[in-house]
Amino acid sequence: MARIIYVEDDTIVGDAVQKILTQAGHLVGVIAHGTLGYDTIAFKKPDLVILDRKLPGMQGLEILRALRQLPQLYLTPVLMLSATGGEDAIDEAMGAGANDYLVKPFTPEELVDRVAGVLRQNSFRKAE
Repeated sequence: MARIIYVEDDTIVGDAVQKILTQAGHLVGVIAHGTLGYDTIAFKKPDLVILDRKLPGMQGLEILRALRQLPQLYLTPVLMLSATGGEDAIDEAMGAGANDYLVKPFTPEELVDRVAGVLRQNSFRKAE
C-alpha cells in the first residue's frame, strides 16, 4: 500500500483514478489545484505523486521541478498522467525528473501496472 497524492483538476478523471488505485490497495488523495497540490505534497510527503500537466495555479511540470529542488522530496517518485502526449512532451517531463509518463486515456490495468512499476523502481533506489 502506498500513500499517493494525485493533482488533477478534472473531477471525473480524479475520481476514476482514485477508485482504481484504491481498489488496488493504495490510499489516494486528489487535489484539484496545482499550488494547493504542491503545498500538500510538501507537507504530507507521500510515497508517490501523480501529476497532470495542465492545472490551475502551478502547472504539473512546475510542481515536478520544484519537488526535485527539495532535499526531503527529491527522490519521491512522480508519474505524469496527462492528455498531452507526444515525444516532446514526454521527453520534457522525463528531463524534468518524472519517473514515468502515462498518456490519457489509459486502461485501469495500465495505470495500476505503471504505479506498481514506479513504486518498485523507487524501492530499489532507496535500497542502494
